[in-house]
Amino acid sequence: MVIKLKEGVYWVGAIDWTVRDLHGYIIPTGTTYNAYLVVDEKVALVDTVKHGFLDEMMMRIEKIIDPERIDYVISNHTEMDHSGVIPWVMKQAKNATVVATKKGEEGLKRYYKADWDFKTVGADDELSLGKKTLAFVPTPMLHWPDSMMSYLKEDKILLSNDAFGQHIASYERFDDEVDQNELMEHVRLYFANILMPFTQLITKKLDEVEKLKIPIEMIAPSHGVIWRKNPAGIIEEYKKLSKGETERRAIIVYDTMWHSTEKMATAIAEGIMDEGVKVDVMKLRSSYISEVVTKILGSGALVIGSPTLNNGVFPTVAGFMTYLEGLKPQVKKGAAFGSFGWTGGAVRKLQTQLEGMGIEPIEDGLEVKFLPDANDIKSCIEFGRLIGKSIKEEN
Repeated sequence: MVIKLKEGVYWVGAIDWTVRDLHGYIIPTGTTYNAYLVVDEKVALVDTVKHGFLDEMMMRIEKIIDPERIDYVISNHTEMDHSGVIPWVMKQAKNATVVATKKGEEGLKRYYKADWDFKTVGADDELSLGKKTLAFVPTPMLHWPDSMMSYLKEDKILLSNDAFGQHIASYERFDDEVDQNELMEHVRLYFANILMPFTQLITKKLDEVEKLKIPIEMIAPSHGVIWRKNPAGIIEEYKKLSKGETERRAIIVYDTMWHSTEKMATAIAEGIMDEGVKVDVMKLRSSYISEVVTKILGSGALVIGSPTLNNGVFPTVAGFMTYLEGLKPQVKKGAAFGSFGWTGGAVRKLQTQLEGMGIEPIEDGLEVKFLPDANDIKSCIEFGRLIGKSIKEEN
């Protein structure tokens, strides 16, 4: 099946039905590696696919043209789920030129040790294919230093690489062919676990693109479905997500050894709900970290709980905090709680980590020795009420 975006513009990527772990987080259905073929007087292949999917991509290209006709291989991003088969493409398209940013060229040479013909491009550069013209929008640190987008001027298609993507494996290639609520959940999962550290840069780049006043009728990312029904809608969603707007909602993230910390989590949640604030409660050994991070996106407060083990934080909670720290969450307020036997320690360390991420502590942490009794449960409920009140004051 040949999938056409517009006349002379085709999706020639691959569907990875089996992958469940990418970038360290869980992908429920798999993903796609999107590559695009632009056929004019000259032929351009925009991005390629992950190693292992060459045959699938070439099968799709060969339905349209002889691969030897490819004149340009556009590398929007050197990460190997996009560049992984460029060496094999270049063996077939022997006269092709690789087009990338300067950092992109450096990265490709370092990965593949190849002496290809390179053309480096920047913000003011264009590449004529005949009747069609490719322009380039550098997006450094979204999410690598080499990243850029390509814009097909006459067709008004933004080939956005990792921006505006989602990890969905399906035969449906366009946004109007899939369930919209499910699609937006995938958008949030993708944004939270890949792009959240770059929110300020995203806001700045979106403003720059708007000032260029380039008409966008379609956004074709490198993962997931293509936005043809509502490209403006996904741009607005990214603006909203990048601003870090919060809701009257808290998330309690915890793990437990002998259910003491778990009982605290339940009571704290009750106190938050008593204040009319929504709450999500997620036990780390029962939840994928990527889903937990997605729930943090937009939350008014992060409440993190851990038992003390060997004077420190329980391993699953410690690992989660390390993962979260790298994502630079936008949540503004937080609190820590936990139980201990011989001596405490976990709560103090969690409070310090929250502060190190720029998250303002709502209260001093709450600790309980051994199993919470009736008075401890009352203290947990009151702790939750304080958290709920703080969220309401912010929103």
